[in-house]
Amino acid sequence: MHPNGLFRWEDRAEMRDYVAALGFGALFAATPDGPRVAHVPVVWLDDSTLGLHLSRGNALARHLDGATALFTAFGPDGYVSPDWYGLGTDEVPTWNYVAVELEGTIRRMDREQLRAQVDALSHANEARLAPKPEWTSAKMDALRLDQLLGAIAGFRLEVQAWRGTRKLGQNKPAAAREAATDALEAQGRRALAHWMRNAGTAAS
Repeated sequence: MHPNGLFRWEDRAEMRDYVAALGFGALFAATPDGPRVAHVPVVWLDDSTLGLHLSRGNALARHLDGATALFTAFGPDGYVSPDWYGLGTDEVPTWNYVAVELEGTIRRMDREQLRAQVDALSHANEARLAPKPEWTSAKMDALRLDQLLGAIAGFRLEVQAWRGTRKLGQNKPAAAREAATDALEAQGRRALAHWMRNAGTAAS
C-alpha cells in the first residue's frame, strides 16, 4: 500500500467489487525454495473468502495449505508526464495505478468444494457474456470433468488484512489533475482516466 495517506483505499465493499470485476491476480507465498507466485483467476465465496485454483504441477501448490498468502489485484495503471499538469518545470514524472492486496490464511479445498469454485468462477464470467447461452460444467462428460478437476488444486483464501491503493493524482490541484486526465484519455488510457475523474476531492 502506498505510504501517502491521500492514496489509501479503505472501503472494503469497493475493494471487493474491484477484485470481482478484475477476476484475476497474483498469489504470493513463501516456500522452502524461496518466494513463489502464481497468476490465478478468483471468485468471492463470501464477503471475506476468495476461491481460486491452480495447476497441481505449479511449484506453489504443494506449499499453500495452511500458509499465509498474499493476493494482489492490479490495474489500470499508466505513466503520467509532468508536462501534462501545466504547473511549471519543477514537477516530476509519476505512475498512477489502482491496486488491492489481500492477506490471509489459505486452505486446500476438497473435490466437491473445488467443483463448486469452478462453477462459481465460470458463472461469474459467463454472466458478462450475455446474451450468449451460459456454459456450465453440467454440459461436460462427467468422466472428462473429473479428469480435469484432478489436474488442478483448489484453495480458499481467508482474508484477514485488506490494503488498497488508488494513486490517481489526488495530491495535485484539481485543474492539474483534470489536465493530466485529459492527456491520458487522448493517449487511449480511458480506464485510468475514468478512475482519475472519480478520485475524489483534489488538493487545493
